[in-house]
Amino acid sequence: MSVPSGWRRRPFFAGRDVAWRDWLCEAGSLTARLKRRGAFRIELLNQGVRHANRDECAALGIAARTPCWVREVVLYCDGQPVIFAHTVLPAAPRGVLGRWFARLGTRSLGSLLFAHPGFVRGRLAFARLGIRHPLHAPAAAALGRMPPDGFYARRCTHRFRRQAVLVTEVFSPLLAEA
Repeated sequence: MSVPSGWRRRPFFAGRDVAWRDWLCEAGSLTARLKRRGAFRIELLNQGVRHANRDECAALGIAARTPCWVREVVLYCDGQPVIFAHTVLPAAPRGVLGRWFARLGTRSLGSLLFAHPGFVRGRLAFARLGIRHPLHAPAAAALGRMPPDGFYARRCTHRFRRQAVLVTEVFSPLLAEA
């Protein structure tokens, strides 16, 4: 089963890609999993109001060029950049999620999403982000390694009351090597 823009409801695995199954299908917080694995930190790359990508607008059910809060961070484990996270929160409707989002700084969004009982997590969607995908270049810059056949990525919408936030996580090839 597929969803718009090449995102699929099921991860696709063949041969060596089986090593990714645990990371892509992680039901809990990736932040918590990385903390269990080693020294963890987050680097905030940017956060501000801009337009979401076309496929993100489709996933959120919003019109193109709708103003959104966009946040990009890199998650590090043992000093290595392992996940590039790109988060989109439509600026309207306004609500508590927007205030929380604005105050995150270098704290993990996952710590909020998985700790607060009011969030409802949607289904995961999976993709290989090739060079033409708008998140490929920032992920490559953040992670420092570019796999020849594209990055594995997953995304999910989390809802809180009338607001929805779309979280996309792009994985470094380092995760499958460990």
